[in-house]
Amino acid sequence: MPEPTHILIVDDDQAIRDLLLEGLSDSGYRCDTACDGVEGLKKVRTNGFQLVVSDIDMPEMDGVNLLQEFKKVRPDTEIIMLTGVVDVEIAIQSMRLGACDYLTKPFNLAEVRITVERALEKQRLLRENREYQKTLEMKVAERTAELSRKNREVEELFRRLQTSYQTTLEALATALDTRDTETLGHSLRVAAYTVAVARRMGVREPDLTDIYRGALLHDVGKIGIPDAILRKPGKLTPEEWVEMRRHPEIGYRILHGINFLEAAREIVLSHQETYDGSGYPRGLKGKDIPLGARIFAVVDTLDAMTSDRPYRKALPYEAARAEILKFSGAQFDPEVVKAFLEIPDGEWAEIHHRVMQDVLVRSQMHF
Repeated sequence: MPEPTHILIVDDDQAIRDLLLEGLSDSGYRCDTACDGVEGLKKVRTNGFQLVVSDIDMPEMDGVNLLQEFKKVRPDTEIIMLTGVVDVEIAIQSMRLGACDYLTKPFNLAEVRITVERALEKQRLLRENREYQKTLEMKVAERTAELSRKNREVEELFRRLQTSYQTTLEALATALDTRDTETLGHSLRVAAYTVAVARRMGVREPDLTDIYRGALLHDVGKIGIPDAILRKPGKLTPEEWVEMRRHPEIGYRILHGINFLEAAREIVLSHQETYDGSGYPRGLKGKDIPLGARIFAVVDTLDAMTSDRPYRKALPYEAARAEILKFSGAQFDPEVVKAFLEIPDGEWAEIHHRVMQDVLVRSQMHF
């Protein structure tokens, strides 16, 4: 059984106090009384009351001041003001200060009971609303935490998927290098070099990853070139060159339908284009060539000149810089060349060392 509602009656008139005490007690409420505002405030401070019925016109401390003090001590306690007819304006002012209702004297007990019930119902609704809001906030917090956890799981899965893509593509590129390229790790190096220049030019994700993948897979189309041509030790005949020059388009077709390589395949198709339009397969010129392909053209030359070949040792970075600068505006995009020249030799050497360490690890794992 819930305990009865505790009501405090504050009035300097003994007869009114007794009348209200008896009438409300008979209605099942637990009542206490105070003869003035000072005593009423003291009792409110030491006891929990759900409702206060207070006269306005009292000595020592009137009802308005008592109301204000009540709200400081027990802001959730509902207060009904008792007033004479001439004090109605003051009663309305009291409601602005936080009273929930008022009764004018003389009053009958039925009216008092209705007003009390209405005040307690308002209090109950406010309490339930606060509990609802609290519960709702807790549920929202729990749901937010759950969504955050799910988001972290999705991000981790995405990261793992991206890593899996990267590992697979790098393994494919390394396998392609064993068919044609005379220097180990060529595709991995030019991909890393391409990203270095792209960053210097202000390229950010996700474009950086697309450029990396395009450079990494630039020669994927050579899968479709016969070994007799691809591995031929001497010079190619004009007919063989026609066949060899098909590899960008073959690579473009191979990557068709792979959504996450859609941007990369444009670089694969365009990696043999030159800035002056003399390249192939489409003879693109200037900014019509994808940026990744324009960057690749520069770093591919860098890698070719600074790598050991059967017919010569690797040339110094200075020689590669001079060659690339010489053909700026013809074979190479001048803006790309400018960014390339801003990167010191030490940074190229560090990238080369890092990639070759990775290639060595891969080869050891393979065997």
